[in-house]
Amino acid sequence: MEKTNVLFLLTPKTKVACLTESMNVRQALEKMRAHGYSAIPLIAEDGRYLGTISEGDLLWHIVQDEDIRMEGLEDVLITQLLKANKVPAVKVDADAGELADMIINQNFVPVVDDRNVLMGIVTRKRVMQELFRKEA
Repeated sequence: MEKTNVLFLLTPKTKVACLTESMNVRQALEKMRAHGYSAIPLIAEDGRYLGTISEGDLLWHIVQDEDIRMEGLEDVLITQLLKANKVPAVKVDADAGELADMIINQNFVPVVDDRNVLMGIVTRKRVMQELFRKEA
């Protein structure tokens, strides 16, 4: 995979469901359920990558609040659940080794430009498909 360009493996942002910083926890849950995702990128209104929200982040929030109801989830912005650098991004010019190191531990790797604007994601599935294609 050394010669593989990250852009070749990229699923563009236009084809990836994302959360925005103005969304609340209920909206995040609904979007994740609708798309069947277990984790989803969170972006600022200007497109910058802020991090990734996982099912676990949402579940821990719900478990910590014993009196939580669906209506109460509308009062909590999704940015309040964000953990720093939990799912780091790679720059668009990252080498395959850097991408491989990250994809081992994540279902997907966010790809950003020099301004930290999300360009898309590279999924573990896509990397595996490329590896098996080259072996055939």
